[in-house]
Amino acid sequence: MNDLQEKILKLKKERNALILAHYYQTLPVQDIADFVGDSFALAKLAQKADKDMIILCGVRFMAESAKILNPEKTVYLPSFDAGCPMADMITPDDVLSLRKKHPEAAVVCYVNSSAAVKAVSDICCTSSSAEKVVRSLPNRQIIFVPDKNLGSYVAKSVPEKEIILFDGCCPIHDNVSVKDAETVRKTLPDAKILVHPECRSEVLEFADYIGSTAGILDYARKTDALDLVIGTEYGVFDILSRELLNKKLHILKDNFVCADMKKTGLEDILACFEGNRPPIELPESEMAGARKSLERMVGIE
Repeated sequence: MNDLQEKILKLKKERNALILAHYYQTLPVQDIADFVGDSFALAKLAQKADKDMIILCGVRFMAESAKILNPEKTVYLPSFDAGCPMADMITPDDVLSLRKKHPEAAVVCYVNSSAAVKAVSDICCTSSSAEKVVRSLPNRQIIFVPDKNLGSYVAKSVPEKEIILFDGCCPIHDNVSVKDAETVRKTLPDAKILVHPECRSEVLEFADYIGSTAGILDYARKTDALDLVIGTEYGVFDILSRELLNKKLHILKDNFVCADMKKTGLEDILACFEGNRPPIELPESEMAGARKSLERMVGIE
């Protein structure tokens, strides 16, 4: 552990702070976090946080969620311009327009969205909880926003529901092509291919396992297979490469990197402690609506 990491750990203790990091963060950032997890795990941890200060090493929607679930806490996003292209694809007006067209439908909002979009939705979900959330609703019609790929995956798993999709996606996962999957299957015929459901449905057909970031990590750690292809952001490949020294690991696509997730550095975390980053602030009216959607999600175990 280097001097900067040691300094951050010292300040964390002095300031009664909680550092949460997403799996897609760099390893030096993960190494000084109290908890590392996917968006669902981080949302639950944020809700239960008893520290005075929360530093969310991820992207803006994650820090917003931490603030919404803990309005009395001071929440920081170390890299203040770390956004999410998927979240930027949809607005509250888009959701309201869909509601008008489908008045009997419930709106399920993937957490990769702004607080304003969450506020006009009925319930949030993550990739690990999406199917369970959709099944929990009495409505036959479900408006699923904003990820069409995750929504399509859920639609196949829950055929009794009519899933109405919005045309949004994660550009990083959506950029994986059938050709990428075919090439891997041809060159590594014995490897297990593990893919995130944010990828296109035609890519998922090549997968031996489909699951959330946490699910992919868990499968890779527990499987007896020694040859694995990781079909999600490079951070997961980094984590497993350090842990699973007895296994051969491959990445499904070159440059499988979320630039926004990689913006956070140790210097940015230190800047939060030194008062050089503004805390997350949101309008109370927006937070109230978004809190209902997030709390409903967290309540579904």
